[in-house]
Amino acid sequence: MTETLRAALKGIDRPKLEALVEPIAHAHGAEVVDMEFKPDQGGWALRVFVEKLGSAEQKLSTEESGIDLEVCSNIARELSPALDVADLIPHAYNLEIGSPGVERTLRGLEDFIRFKGKKAKVKLHEGVGADASEAGVSQKVVIGILADATPTHVTLTEGSKTHSVPLSDVSSARLVFEFGPAPKPGKTGKGPSKSGSPALRSKRSV
Repeated sequence: MTETLRAALKGIDRPKLEALVEPIAHAHGAEVVDMEFKPDQGGWALRVFVEKLGSAEQKLSTEESGIDLEVCSNIARELSPALDVADLIPHAYNLEIGSPGVERTLRGLEDFIRFKGKKAKVKLHEGVGADASEAGVSQKVVIGILADATPTHVTLTEGSKTHSVPLSDVSSARLVFEFGPAPKPGKTGKGPSKSGSPALRSKRSV
C-alpha cells in the first residue's frame, strides 16, 4: 500500500483538482477526505468527501467529524462555478459533496492510527495464513479490530486471532459499522446512517 490509498480520478489532474477544492472546503469549515470520479447511473459523478476542519489532526470519531447538508450545499455552490472556469472535466457529470460516513474508507497510515480500536474490513493482495483446514489458501479479507499501526504494518484482532499485515499488502480498507443494542420496549431509536451525512448532488453539463 502506498502512503495514501486514494480513489481513482479517471484522467483528471488530481493536484490541480485538489488545489481548487481544498481552499473552498476550508473556507466553509471543512477539509477534503478524498475525491473520486466514476461512472454513475449512465453518466459520471465527481464525489468530494469532506469532514469538519481539523478532524484528522484531532483524531475525531466519524460521528464527531460529520458535516451537515448546509455545509455541503455551500461548498457545492462555490465549487461548481470554479470547476467551470478550471475546465478540468471535459464532459457532463454530477457533482456530489458529502460525508465519508461511518463506514468510511481508510486511506493510509494516519487513518489506521486515528481509528485504532474500531472494527475494520481490510482486503489484501497476497493474504494472511489460513487455518490448517484450509492449507494452502490465503485469507485475503480480514475483518477485525484495529489494534496497532506502524509505518510498515497494521495489526488487527479477529476473535482469538491476531493478524500483523504489511501495509504494502493492503489493497483497500474501510471501517465496519456496528449497530448498538436493540432499544428497550416502548423506546424507538435509529442509529447513524452507514453513509453518514446526506450528500448534496447537482447535475452539471459542460
